[in-house]
This record gives sequence, C-alpha cells and structure tokens, in this order.
Amino acid sequence: MSRKGLLAGLLEEDEFTAVNPDAPTAPIPSPRSGRGAFGMMSRAADEMATKVEAAQEIERKLLAGESVIELDPDQMDSSFVLDRMEQDDARLDELVEAIKERGQDSPILVRPHPTSENRYQIVFGHRRVKAARLLGRPVRAVVKPLTDREHVVAQGQENSARADLSFIERAIFAAKLAESGFDNQIIMNALSVNKTVVSKMASVTKQVPVAIIEAVGAARGIGRDRWYDLSLKFRIQGNAGRGMAYVARPEFGESDSDERFNRLFDFLPSEEPKDGAPIHQDKTQASTTSWVPADKSLSVTMKTTGKAFTLALKDKDATRFGDWISQNLEGLYQAFRQTEKTKTGD
Repeated sequence: MSRKGLLAGLLEEDEFTAVNPDAPTAPIPSPRSGRGAFGMMSRAADEMATKVEAAQEIERKLLAGESVIELDPDQMDSSFVLDRMEQDDARLDELVEAIKERGQDSPILVRPHPTSENRYQIVFGHRRVKAARLLGRPVRAVVKPLTDREHVVAQGQENSARADLSFIERAIFAAKLAESGFDNQIIMNALSVNKTVVSKMASVTKQVPVAIIEAVGAARGIGRDRWYDLSLKFRIQGNAGRGMAYVARPEFGESDSDERFNRLFDFLPSEEPKDGAPIHQDKTQASTTSWVPADKSLSVTMKTTGKAFTLALKDKDATRFGDWISQNLEGLYQAFRQTEKTKTGD
C-alpha cells in the first residue's frame, strides 16, 4: 500500500475501531482462562499481549515498504503534542535492558522537523529514543514527511492500541489536539473513540482544573466514569477552591496516583453545603511517622489514613522483627486491650 493510501486509511472514520479501548468487546477464549486470581492474571496477560500485537500491527502498516536507517537520538525532538503525564521508570529500565541484550526489535517513526533543519520529530517511539540515549547508541527509525494531521493520528493510533495511557492522559491529549485546532473527527480517529467519549473527555478537562489533574497524576486504575463523576463535583460552587487547597497539602503527594484520586473524590462534597454547615472533612488524611532504634539495625515507618494503619520495616533486622511481631500478635493485642482498660478505668 502506498503512503498516501495508508495514511488516508488511517484518517477514515472506521479505521482501527478494533483497538478502541473504550468500546465493549466480546471476551476472547483462552486456554489459560480459569477461576480465581491465577485465571485473572492469565487473562490480563493475554489481553496485554493482544494489545501489544495490535500496536505492532499498526506500526508494521505504517512502516511497510519503508527503509529503516540509524539516526542519532540527539537529533530528535518530542512530538509537538505530548501524551504522557509521567515517566514509568521501571518500564524504561526494562526496555533499556531488553535493547542492551538483543538490540532494538522494531523501528520508531519520525518525520523531518517542520521548523528545524537536520532534526526530526518523533511520531511514536519516545521510550525507545530515551533508551537509546541512555545506552549511547543510534536509533533504528523510519523517516516519513507527515503533515500535522497525519502525525497526530499515527501517534494516537499507536498509543491507543497499546492501551498504556490512562483515561486522563488520553483526555489531556484530546484537549491539546482541540487547542491546536484539530476537529473532533481527527480526535476520534487519533484515540479510536466515539463522540460520546470525546464529549466526556472534554467535560473532564474543562471542569477539573489543570493544576488538580497534574497533582492527581496519571491514575492508571481510574476509568472514564469515575473521572466524569469527579468533574460533576467541580460544578458545585466552592469545590474548585476546596480541591486546590486539598491537593496542596504536603501529605497529599505521599499517596500513589490512584489513591490521590480517591482521596480527592471522597473529600469533595457532592452538593452545595448549606449555610452554616461544616465543610466536608477529609476522613482519610494521612499521617506518617518513623522510628529508628539506637543501633540503627531497623527502620520503621508508620502511616495512618484514618481508615487504615500500615507498618513498614526496612534494613537488616526487618524480616526477623516482622516475623517476631507476627508470632506475638495475640499477646501484643491483649496488652493493647489491657492498656485501653487502664485508661478508661474499667
């Protein structure tokens, strides 16, 4: 297929609808499917493998018949529309090790930079470029002269197929495309979504302040419905200010991204507080303390959220002390109950 024919196909409304992560799909039978945690993990692995294969198929179609050359990663700039909120260092480390062992399996796609001579703009393959920079080696790449429209559709389709972007990252990507002047049809094609999903994405990014989205982060375990429900809370007068003050608390950033979302969601009231009524208080406000013995053979971190208490042990005595606590829980709990009786005079 020619470049013109292929890119025209990418821009057709129904192209690549099979990789739409928001569309309902029929379950795929798997010989490893089963009940329980193992079955769930097996199905998740199968689904991830299917998504990776879909992304690789899109890459093969885009790169079919093109020459692969080696380029200096320092000649490359990121896409003009970024689609990730945060870098997954663990996955990047895995990619670096994989390329170190067996080389770069698949080339990336770049286009000649539209405003800078002798430079290139990455369409997809940003992590492969970062890995190559860390390894000090050239990048295997295909160079295609793409328009901005072709660029964002190819970038979005490849990322949508991999499904490694969270809902809010994809919503922000859609908002950036809209701000850059792209119409809804291009946004739908780039993200493989329908008008309803684009509308919900727009609602979220318009209602929830950008600073709050950035404070929450990618929230990979939070889907579109939960984000949409959160956006409805920001229609309530005063919630924007409450939310900004809440995410500015130092302890807010100590949680992971999904927990930050849930804490913010629980904190914000769902209706306008009545005159004189107290503003909803955070029931899960985190508090973290630490303790180290004189010999420094142990490091203990204690964290309470109001609903849960966690105890983390580190350093050389951590395992043995943890085992001792586990074996003496009954006696420790009885001592605690006796202390409580003493305090109350029972």
